[in-house]
Amino acid sequence: MKNLFSKSFISKKLAISVTSLVVFAASMGIYLYHTTKKTVAITLDGQQKVVKTHAATINDILKDLEITVHAEDYVHPEPHTKVKENLQVVLESAKQVEIIQDQEKKKVWTTAKTVGRLLEQEKLKVTAHDQVSPSQNTSIKNGMTLEINKAFPVGINLAGKKSKVWSTSTTVADFLEQQKIKLNDLDRVEPGLHEQIKPGNMVKVVRVEKVTDVVEEPVNYAVITKKDANLKQGTKKIITEGQKGLISRQFSVVRENGKEVERKLINQKTIKQKKNKVIAVGTKILVAQASRGQESGGASSGKEFYVNSTAYTAHCNGCSGFTSTGINLRSNPNSKVIAVDPRIIPLGSKVYVEGYGYAIAADKGGAIKGHKIDVFFPSTADAYKWGVRKIKIRVLN
Repeated sequence: MKNLFSKSFISKKLAISVTSLVVFAASMGIYLYHTTKKTVAITLDGQQKVVKTHAATINDILKDLEITVHAEDYVHPEPHTKVKENLQVVLESAKQVEIIQDQEKKKVWTTAKTVGRLLEQEKLKVTAHDQVSPSQNTSIKNGMTLEINKAFPVGINLAGKKSKVWSTSTTVADFLEQQKIKLNDLDRVEPGLHEQIKPGNMVKVVRVEKVTDVVEEPVNYAVITKKDANLKQGTKKIITEGQKGLISRQFSVVRENGKEVERKLINQKTIKQKKNKVIAVGTKILVAQASRGQESGGASSGKEFYVNSTAYTAHCNGCSGFTSTGINLRSNPNSKVIAVDPRIIPLGSKVYVEGYGYAIAADKGGAIKGHKIDVFFPSTADAYKWGVRKIKIRVLN
């Protein structure tokens, strides 16, 4: 019994020892497994995580983490790089972006952070005049659309002032809005607002305004002459003084670029009536008629001297038909009238002209100077018949 008990105790002790050894060995194995792992920092799309791994390469780490890497993705260092302690791994997943430029579309994969960086990667040059939507500082998102409108030169004539600008507009209306040009109701645009804008086009904006203009204008009075048989021929008498009237005219005026192009009368009213001037003109002719008694007696008195004489008619070149004293020779062709130099023979004087008879010095002329007279005849034939002659004249009063 003692021997059996001893053997059983020894067997149990041996089993415990073996088990303890196995546990120790396993613990040491686990300890060694964990303590031999390498620490790796992975930045995945901007988010960092630290892992401990026995992986041999970066590719193995990504596979262990079930991270799929595409050819367009950015991995640094290279995926086949061997893992070292405190290795820094950066993974940027590529995003797909559609680029539309000049009506052409293409899709690209990119790891760029912003639109501006994507343009640099794709070697797409843009200027300050070009339109990029969304803006260059916008963050890239997967599936986004990037539209690039290249600017082109366009001429503009704004109210007569010409300039050149850069535009990305598609229509004239869009162009004007982009240039912050506001149209008034009557303004005219060439080409039309819905026309397409093309490089080198000239957009003309005509500023049109319609205004009302009120003008007050004087109205001249007429001069009316009335014959008066009681007044001596050549005399005038004012019966009624004339007064100017005043009218108000209202016009509709159209101006283009400040220049008047149309004016229409839309209303007119009289503010003050005009008053015509009325003048009485004497028609009474006082002509001394020769008689036997006057020829024998009257001609013997008064101042007498010789003069050079010519003849004229009421229809001569430059003649008005009226004497300087107002006698209408065309209406009174039988008048006995001579033209004189008033310094020698006063106007209105009664005279006796040798070969012509009694007459009135009722006219004067620029060529009648000194001792010279011009004798009036009703017809050109009589005037030619008189010709030029030296005669005796007597001034009766």
